[in-house]
Amino acid sequence: MDKISLRTATREQLASARSTSSGRSSVTMLGGSGRHLSHTLIALTTGNSLGEHENPGEASLIVLTGRVRLTADDESIEGTSGDLLVIPQEPHSLEAVEDSAVILTVSKP
Repeated sequence: MDKISLRTATREQLASARSTSSGRSSVTMLGGSGRHLSHTLIALTTGNSLGEHENPGEASLIVLTGRVRLTADDESIEGTSGDLLVIPQEPHSLEAVEDSAVILTVSKP
């Protein structure tokens, strides 16, 4: 069995995001190549984003801290700490309204 501290990982990834010109940082917590399910912690500083991209499978975001905006087509939804956002199948983007950390969960077919 393994145990991962999301509090520690969030602090580390936010510190890393704050020190990069892109204002973002991420680490795969579980899963990756050859696995169907993956969990990735993504940190974004205020105003930075993950530009529009395709969804590789069923996916959701859990907002650990901060406030983010998920946009697909002409619709947007905001999430704050403790929210679960279902990622749509169409191309979408994610923007940090304030310094934020999220867990991206993806289940690939």
